[in-house]
Amino acid sequence: MPVLTRLIPSPVVVDIRSGALDDLTEILADQRISSSGRLAVAISAGSGRALRDRLAGALPGADWYEVAGGTIDGAVKLADQMRGKRYDAVVGLGGGKIIDVAKYAAARVGLPIVAVATNLAHDGLCSPVSTLDNDNGRGSYGVPGPIGVVIDLDVIREAPVRYVRSGIGDIISNISAVADWELSNRVNGEQIDGLAAAMARSAGESVLRHPGGVGDDAFLTVLAEALVLSGIAISISGDTRPSSGACHEISHAFDLLHPKRAAAHGEQVGIGAAFAMFLRGATEDAGLFADVLRRHGLPVTPGEIGFSDEEFVKAVQYAPQTRPGRYTILEHLELTTDQIRDAYADYVKTISS
Repeated sequence: MPVLTRLIPSPVVVDIRSGALDDLTEILADQRISSSGRLAVAISAGSGRALRDRLAGALPGADWYEVAGGTIDGAVKLADQMRGKRYDAVVGLGGGKIIDVAKYAAARVGLPIVAVATNLAHDGLCSPVSTLDNDNGRGSYGVPGPIGVVIDLDVIREAPVRYVRSGIGDIISNISAVADWELSNRVNGEQIDGLAAAMARSAGESVLRHPGGVGDDAFLTVLAEALVLSGIAISISGDTRPSSGACHEISHAFDLLHPKRAAAHGEQVGIGAAFAMFLRGATEDAGLFADVLRRHGLPVTPGEIGFSDEEFVKAVQYAPQTRPGRYTILEHLELTTDQIRDAYADYVKTISS
């Protein structure tokens, strides 16, 4: 009998609206995630305490764990602390680092994870990947995706606006990443998951084409939905191909070459995506990317995040080494240092005209 459908790994609940955090207990109970209220809640050691004070009364059966940073050691420690406590689920309440730690710890103890995001910095809030610092720098670890995602727009508005801007850069880079995936399909025959590609690209386009700004609830809702869809696309694909191409290779190069100076993830991948679009000959798209990034207050050149033109050239040259085996426009063109330098000069002229 032919397989006519497939199961898609996705959250059982996605709640994106103002006031969602106040209904967290009801959301978890209604979805049968935790009818008993026995929860392990991971929060940051700083801003997470205010959220604990706000929610502790509504979650009397929860144990609260403060997590210091997004490290593999912290994630293992959290898992060890939770082990044997008979929780229904783990709740990661905070930004990307806290959610990544909670996802990894939940996987180690075999519990479902609910992501309650307090900012929209990147698509990791719903992805099956935990990005954690380790002794060798930073690594990506496969984990089950969240069973639930809760995003309270009131909380998002309270976070620094740079986190929203970072999410914008991260999500529009999907368009460049999918173009790299399609390039690898044409050149190398790499298989594309059409559904994952469609979801990732549509998520990027929804933000790229939206006329609103970072202060609009309608725009924040679209951005939040897009980040969730991007995470689900990664789950469908089984890897980060739908959202990570040359744009992310360039960002990873900055992280590795200048770990003390690296900018926000979304700022770096936004620049990387615009430059990658230019390299593949899509000059109008590169210009559109730059215009949208500027409109939302994001950088479009490395100088705007504290890097010289020459440092950018070296990062682009180093970038393919960050993802061995991944084929993008960078691997395809195999540009020399001088060619990268010339291409970057042409890129700057294009986005400045």
